[in-house]
Amino acid sequence: MALSQSLQQKLLQKLSPQQIQLMKLLQVPTANLEERIKEEMEENPALEATEENHEDNEAEHQDDFEAETDDDFEADGSEEEYDNLDISEYVSDDDDIADYKLKDENYPEMDEKQTLPFKIESTFHELLLEQLSMLNLDEKQKKVAEHIVGSIDDDGYLRRDYSAIADDLAFRQNISATEEEIGLLVKQIQRFDPPGICARDLKECLLLQLQRKKEEGLEVETTIKILSDYFDEFTKKHYEKIQRGLNLSDEDLKNAISQIVRLNPKPGGNIGEINKAESYIIPDFFIHNNNNNLELTLNSKNAPDLRISEGYRDMLKEYDRGSKKDKRQKEAVIFIKQKIDAAKWFIDAIKQRQHTLYTTMHAIMDYQRDFFLTGDETMLKPMILKDIAERTSLDISTVSRVANSKFVQTEFGTYRLKFFFSESLSTESGEEVSTREVKKILSDLVEGENKKKPLSDERLTELLQQKGYNIARRTVAKYREQLNIPVARLRKQL
Repeated sequence: MALSQSLQQKLLQKLSPQQIQLMKLLQVPTANLEERIKEEMEENPALEATEENHEDNEAEHQDDFEAETDDDFEADGSEEEYDNLDISEYVSDDDDIADYKLKDENYPEMDEKQTLPFKIESTFHELLLEQLSMLNLDEKQKKVAEHIVGSIDDDGYLRRDYSAIADDLAFRQNISATEEEIGLLVKQIQRFDPPGICARDLKECLLLQLQRKKEEGLEVETTIKILSDYFDEFTKKHYEKIQRGLNLSDEDLKNAISQIVRLNPKPGGNIGEINKAESYIIPDFFIHNNNNNLELTLNSKNAPDLRISEGYRDMLKEYDRGSKKDKRQKEAVIFIKQKIDAAKWFIDAIKQRQHTLYTTMHAIMDYQRDFFLTGDETMLKPMILKDIAERTSLDISTVSRVANSKFVQTEFGTYRLKFFFSESLSTESGEEVSTREVKKILSDLVEGENKKKPLSDERLTELLQQKGYNIARRTVAKYREQLNIPVARLRKQL
């Protein structure tokens, strides 16, 4: 086969590292933005927050600039960069660089009502370790018990077999413990607060809580019997079988069910600071209704004013005023320029992020204006990512990044931005309505049903069709599952 040469023209799209970083920055929620800014400030000394002691910084950087030797710098620039070193834009007399701040008039300061404080508290496992310290244990038992506490998950369950815990102790800590020894310590930990902790499954968790109530003098014998002997029947709501087996009246069964539903299936789920970013919602936007005029503001609490370090700029001025410009100093100046350029880019990226967030949320607010004025979910219009992308002239992927993990606070509550996006459904009159509206009506129907005879999916479909919504039974079942509503049999109550 003969070799040949050809000239081809291709159109390729490539993302620069800066564009990739900008997209990642756009996805960061407000709750994590402060940490991201701190990371950048640690990596880039030319980037700093305002209101700092710049005189100390200037003296410190100046000493560093003058004290370095030739061996302290590595040349990473080309010869042409050395020969054509231009720093005029960095040493101008105005303060464009020093006052290169993040905030402007588009992002007003937050008032006190918008400030959401963080709680300072012990973690769930720290609370368990505090109680563990009150037990009279020898050194070996203490280490085994600490390992057991560390194996408890965030819901409060011990989902590992005793044999697996024994193997971990043997291989990782060189501690020989039998399954019987582990079991005895588990029983002691199960006495800790909150009740139900360190259970192996839901049945044991509920029984532990009932046993604690029994010790407190409450009448729970019947309830314990139901969960001990008829747990599967109870979860499937086969109440008739339970009544026949234990010879219970409707009133007895109703009292037992009332006691069970008040138990906590996740005793560790609401205790401690498991994940601060997930435990506390930080709104990215605030919408206020001012005499039917919707006002949108960004949460700028976690975006402090940033600026280029004055110390770094003054180092460039010192270099520009000096007569001796050797290779060492040129290498230092190139390094400083790179850090200043990186700081400029990061501040621009933060401003671009804020602008994109504001533009996108403003388009959503205008599109769903009726909902933000009334708070009525049935007023939500069908809206997809493409609708907002067309209004903002942004790419659909950019709108998706903004909608992901972002929250807006309104006078009716705090919502995920994804909440406002929904498909459309046609009515008998041909009008398109949001599926969110249909789900709200479906939820209202289930909430108002007779719990002794709950509505089946077929009956729910008929009621929705009577209201003018063309919907199939399988679609009703899908919406019911999305709303976490169980089937009619499991909604039945005595």
